[in-house]
Amino acid sequence: MEQSVEIVDKAAMKRALTRMTYELIERNKGIHDIVIVGIKTRGAWLGQRMVDRIKELEGVEVPFVELETKAYRDDQVVQMADRQALHESIGQDFTGKHIFLVDDVLYTGRTIRAAMDAIMDNGRPQRISLVVLVDRGHRELPIRPDIIGKNIPTSRHEKVTVHLEEIDGEDRVVLHKPE
Repeated sequence: MEQSVEIVDKAAMKRALTRMTYELIERNKGIHDIVIVGIKTRGAWLGQRMVDRIKELEGVEVPFVELETKAYRDDQVVQMADRQALHESIGQDFTGKHIFLVDDVLYTGRTIRAAMDAIMDNGRPQRISLVVLVDRGHRELPIRPDIIGKNIPTSRHEKVTVHLEEIDGEDRVVLHKPE
């Protein structure tokens, strides 16, 4: 049995994403030479929302890439053909660009490390900044987010799930605590 507690509702998520988008624009001093890279699945949806918000605010559509990290995970057996297929599917040279890597929850940092490896296989970006909706702590790698929607201190036994309208029919973040 577990106890589930909603820690971010729809309105709070919208406010956080708007704030994060403004912070992204400010950090880059505009939108010149940026690419938003969303980690599949929920990070990609959040990244697309940020791209849409930038278009509303700045009147420009910035490049957006959905990134699948499985071919770069250190906990899975991967064939080089899988990495080559991913490289071809990205279709974007990141050289000289400021990459804003977007994910829903930052936990150990292993997914982010895999994403950075995939990005580096597609050029040498000027900079990579990490944008996460939820930072729950417990890093296994020295990875730190640059833009955070909400810090949620958790225990390793707890779980954080992000629900998005596009996938789950609702926007919210839930903390699951074992009893």
